[in-house]
Amino acid sequence: MSKLAKDFCFNDANLQKAKNIIIRYPEGRSQSALIPLLDIAQRQVGWWLTKESVEYVANFLNIPPIRVYEVATFYTMFNLHPIGKYHVQICGTTPCWLRGSDEIVKACENKLRIKCGETTADKKFTLVEVECLGACVNAPMVQINDNYFEDLTPEIISDILGKMQEEQPVKIGSQVGRNGSEPKN
Repeated sequence: MSKLAKDFCFNDANLQKAKNIIIRYPEGRSQSALIPLLDIAQRQVGWWLTKESVEYVANFLNIPPIRVYEVATFYTMFNLHPIGKYHVQICGTTPCWLRGSDEIVKACENKLRIKCGETTADKKFTLVEVECLGACVNAPMVQINDNYFEDLTPEIISDILGKMQEEQPVKIGSQVGRNGSEPKN
């Protein structure tokens, strides 16, 4: 194991999670667990992947680190730099765009006083535009950390961000009371 990988290792709980994931795959196919193991590493570090954590996962799965970097740089769910406490991901694909995601971006930028790709000075929010998050029927939508916020307007997203700035509870899911993908009425 290299020096870098020695500076990071899964804690006991995450080591057990990783082992439980790997046993789901056929013998000799443990590299198929790469994405879930990267997710575990990213959560342990604090929502981003250090060089040490990437190399550790590579060694853990016995694959070259470059293969791990190929996956980590392809998927927007992985961050190779520190991000804020709240990772605000705005869907910008066609359904969300047609329903006003550009206005959602502007509202977020105005509320947080940053541009997409930036983190607030207090390290509380990182704002990014991403491709489809899979909630097209309730567009426009935003994912903040693991939670979806759907059926948004600029006013609603500004209110949500304001509450998060003050560490107040926020309503997750459809903001207009939809259950799943049912019609608004």
